[in-house]
Amino acid sequence: MATIERVILVSPRGFCAGVVRAITTVERALAVFGPPVYVRRAIVHNVHVVARLATAGAVFVEELDDVPRGSVVVFGAHGVAASVRELARARDLRVVDATCPLVAKVHAEVSRYRRAGYDVLLIGHAGHDEVVGTLGQVTGVQLVEDLADVPGVRVACPDRVACVTQTTLRAYEVEPLMKALRRRFPTLEQPAVADICYATRNRQEAIGWLARRVDVVLVVGDPTSSNSRHLREAAAATCHRSYLVGRAEDIEASWLSDAKVVGVSAGASTPDDLVSQVVERLCRDGADLREHAIVEERVAFSLPPGLTSITA
Repeated sequence: MATIERVILVSPRGFCAGVVRAITTVERALAVFGPPVYVRRAIVHNVHVVARLATAGAVFVEELDDVPRGSVVVFGAHGVAASVRELARARDLRVVDATCPLVAKVHAEVSRYRRAGYDVLLIGHAGHDEVVGTLGQVTGVQLVEDLADVPGVRVACPDRVACVTQTTLRAYEVEPLMKALRRRFPTLEQPAVADICYATRNRQEAIGWLARRVDVVLVVGDPTSSNSRHLREAAAATCHRSYLVGRAEDIEASWLSDAKVVGVSAGASTPDDLVSQVVERLCRDGADLREHAIVEERVAFSLPPGLTSITA
């Protein structure tokens, strides 16, 4: 590994308020109800977080058919389709809902628009857990992934069309699609508050600042995390030597050849101890560590009902 002179650790990085809420929800559910507590799919997109909760007594399942009747089940931060909630009721499951409030807001918007008679378009990536959940809130929601999808949108009334977005998208992904949709549907309705979450915006801004000032960027995050992958892609637009690493052991010496300044950030589902291990490895030969905050995040979400009586 090359001799690094300086490491810049940028913030905001790592856990967002929705991820903190989801993880704490599982921990509190275990304390209130005792193990096992079942969790439908990954609570967040990070294998290290999932492994820690599994050690504490959480049982991760793909579908509710794998949950014994009458058990406690937690829905993850990305939200679920209405059909999943219906199945939970049919199986007499006690649901603890850890859906991020910003995702829940999008769900509420979709339902409100449909009740008002609008065709609803969702800008997002097919197959992402959040998108699957949002598409499954009500019938009549169409996914728009790229510009090629816009001509194929079919609506009952061109004057009654509304649009929402996946919360973890980047602004530059959404803007050209929104412009194309507005050209086709001039009266296109949108929520008053942007759907892209504050944490995504802040981390994108921070990674852009970082990439302009370093030789190499390391984004600590799970490869299944879309926001972590997007951070790496955003960094690479400015700093071509940008890499996604799950943990310190993943760093390859060739990445750092001739690098004097290395920047570090992390996706919204990445625990801070993994970031610390990466920084320690980079600084072990005496590199100077500097931290830089783009903005201070003070957002916090309350826990689901029934869990707040347990002391953190």
